Amino acid sequence: MKAANSGCLVLGVCNGCQLFVELGLITPNHKNRPKMLHNDSGKFECIFTAVTIEKSKSIILSGLEGCTLGIWAAHGEGKFSFPLQESKYQIPGKYLYDQYPSNPNGSDYNAAMLASENGRHLVMMPHLERTTFPWNWG
Repeated sequence: MKAANSGCLVLGVCNGCQLFVELGLITPNHKNRPKMLHNDSGKFECIFTAVTIEKSKSIILSGLEGCTLGIWAAHGEGKFSFPLQESKYQIPGKYLYDQYPSNPNGSDYNAAMLASENGRHLVMMPHLERTTFPWNWG
C-alpha cells in the first residue's frame, strides 16, 4: 500500500476497490468512511451495463467527462455505501440508470467509481479489463 501514500497514480478494480475503501485509502480524512456492502439483490451479479463519466478530479479519467461507456460488472459485494452527502466525495463514474439492473448493486448516488480528493487514486467495481478483452472471459 506504499503506492497509495506516494505521488503515484493508483487504480483498484473490484477486489482492489474493496481493499482501498476498507483501508480508508481513498477518503483518509473522513472520520466516517464509505463501506462496500452486499448487492441489494442479495446475489452475485454479472452484467454488461453502462457508466457515465462525471466531472471529477480523477486524473486517470480526465478528458472523458460526459462519455458513456459500456462495461462489465461482476461482483457480489459491490454496493458503495456513503455516510456523508454526495458533495463530500469524488464520484467520477456513475451507472447510467439508478434502477436495477443498470445499477447492479444499489450503490448510493449511483456510484460505480470513487476517486481520492487529489484525483491520483481511482477505484471502481466494474471490470474495465473485461470490456477491453471480452473474449478472454467466456
